[in-house]
Formats: sequence, C-alpha cells, structure tokens
Amino acid sequence: MNLEAPSTEDRLAPYAASAASSRGRRIAEPAPVYRGEFQRDRDRIVHSAAFRRLEYKTQVFVNHEGDMFRTRLTHSIEVAQIGRTMARILRLNEELTEGIALAHDLGHTPFGHAGQDALNECMAGYGGFEHNLQSLRVVDVLEEKYADFTGLNLTFETREGILKHCSRSNARELGDVGERFLHNGQPSLEAQTANLADEIAYNSHDVDDGLRAQLIDIEQLRTVALFREQHDEVRRKWPKLAMRRTIHEVIRRMINRQAVDMAEASAAAITHHAPADVDAVRRAGEPLIRFSDPMREQHLELKRFLRHHLYRHYRVHRMSLKAQRTIRLLFDAFMDDPRILPPDFQAHVEALETRDKESGRARGVADYIAGMTDRYAITEYERVYDPAHLT
Repeated sequence: MNLEAPSTEDRLAPYAASAASSRGRRIAEPAPVYRGEFQRDRDRIVHSAAFRRLEYKTQVFVNHEGDMFRTRLTHSIEVAQIGRTMARILRLNEELTEGIALAHDLGHTPFGHAGQDALNECMAGYGGFEHNLQSLRVVDVLEEKYADFTGLNLTFETREGILKHCSRSNARELGDVGERFLHNGQPSLEAQTANLADEIAYNSHDVDDGLRAQLIDIEQLRTVALFREQHDEVRRKWPKLAMRRTIHEVIRRMINRQAVDMAEASAAAITHHAPADVDAVRRAGEPLIRFSDPMREQHLELKRFLRHHLYRHYRVHRMSLKAQRTIRLLFDAFMDDPRILPPDFQAHVEALETRDKESGRARGVADYIAGMTDRYAITEYERVYDPAHLT
C-alpha cells in the first residue's frame, strides 16, 4: 500500500497561514511523517500535561461545586469546534486554528479569573502574572516531555496565536512573537478566528452554567436582545418544550447566530481589504475576523449582563474571595520557604532564583501555583496550613 499524508493545504485561501511557509520552530526538527507541522503542534498540545489538567480547572464555578459545569478543558474543545467551522468557511488553516484554540487556556490558574487576579497581585513586584503569557510559557518552557528540547517546540504561528494580549515591555522580551505588539501588527486570521470563537463560546456557555446554577434566570436574560430573540423564537415554535431542552435550544441558536454573523462579516472585511497573503493580513491595521456592528453591540450587551448579574453575584463573589485567599496564602508560604514545595519544583525555583534572585523565586512559585487544578490547590492549601495534614 502506498501511504501518503492527506493535504488540506490545497483548499486554503492565499491569505491563510500555510504550514509550507511557516516561520518554523525555535529548534529545527525533521519534518513530521504523515502529518503537517500544525497538526504536529495540535497533537503535542493534546498530549501535554497542562492540557489534561484543564479538566479540573473551571471558569466561573469551583471544580467541586458540581460535575455539570464547564471546565477549561470542555471550553477549549468548544472553542476549537467553533474555530474549525469558521476556518473551513473562510478557507483558513483548520489545524492551526484548532491548535491555537486548544492551547489558549493552558496557562490559566486554578479558580478562573479570581485565581489569576490574586496571583497577579502576588506577583506585582516581580513582573506580574497574566494567563496569556503563562500559556506561552507553558508551551515554551514548562512542559518537559521531549528529549531534544524543553517545552513543546511549537511553530511560530501557533505560539503567536496563543499570545492574545501583551504589554510592550513584555513584548520586548519575547523575540519574534512579541514583534507585532511593538509595531501595531495583526496576528494571522487563524489566531483572530480562535480569539473570537473563544468569546462566543465563553459568553454563551456562561449563560448556560449560570442558569443551571440558578444564579440568573430567564426573565433577567430576556432583557438581553441576543438571548431574548432566540428564546422567544424557541417558545413560539415549541411552547410545551421542557425547560432544560428549551435552554439548550436557545444557547445553540445564540452560538449559531453569532457564528454565522462572524463568518459573513469577516468574509466581507477580507473581500474589502483583499489581503494577498498572510503578511498582508498582519499589515491590515485592524482585525479582519469580526462581527457586524449590530452583532458586536448585542455581544457586548451580553458581556455587560454577565459581568453585572453573574460574575458579581454574591455567591460567586464569596467563592472568589475564598479562592483568592487560598492563592495568596499558598504564594506566601512557598515564597517564605520553598523547601515545602515538591522536590522537582524546588529544583525549578532554585534554578530561577540563582539566575534572577527573588524575582526568580517568585516566578517559580507562580509557575507551580498556576499549574494547579482547583481541587489540587484546595488540597495543597490544607497540606500547608492544616495541622491534621502531616504530608
């Protein structure tokens, strides 16, 4: 049998990222057999320890609160599904879009944004903490699996896509992937697609989880146009449908409506700018993957609603305060005496401290805490502070 790797590159638009013209890896490797370079990236991400840990990192709700709430893992898979669909419609590189989507949350702390905020406060005197930068740090430095290199040695295009935000000061330290932040450049359309797919998945599914947790209700949500229009259409069509199925039908229609609008508005923007290649995309001066103006306003209205009614709900706030206290106390304990860290992380912290003194110690401690799952952070807190835990 004559085996040959199937190619998806033939159907790509000229402005799509191509593995054949990739800017490569930091450490050169032989070409993969029966796979493309971006497929290899995706596979390395899926097999990474950081990706597996996303199963026990949550977005709004702490992991032990229930098995039905979304985790960072299920969220990343949902983002990848939306992203691949958009990439196929726009003739972009599906494998690259998927890899970026699956990796975008690898650096997230336990306890969602509450954990990130707390760790950023702890790191205020040591360069700060931002989960986006940490995701890049995970794939570049912290994953230790391969004999020939540290990290996952991903392609430039995947690494660039992971880095969604970056200050100019941090960008100067990052070499090639930081350049666009210094020169007002845009990332690839695949990175832009993964970014907007993240927004669609995040907001729509927080609505679902918020309803499931009974922190928000249908009547409140009907003040939001994007929800109300889908809800009223579903109720007209199926007036006797059970509430759980009604909610699912509304959420899927919200996602579909945003995705269709994104595809059409993005196609129009691409046609208008007519980028000849991926470099022209980078010089476009603005993102080309976008919503229409009316959908952008509906999307922002939904975000404002969730911020006010869900993320600031007193029960979520209570949980966030406990989560932040846990992070701060763990950071203080490990900074005070790194000898209570597991041996492999003791060595990691010691190496960074030797190079960068106290800032190195802090960065190593932050690496350890950021890699924790929700339940591991709770258990580690008990081990460190509860006298009943002797180990």
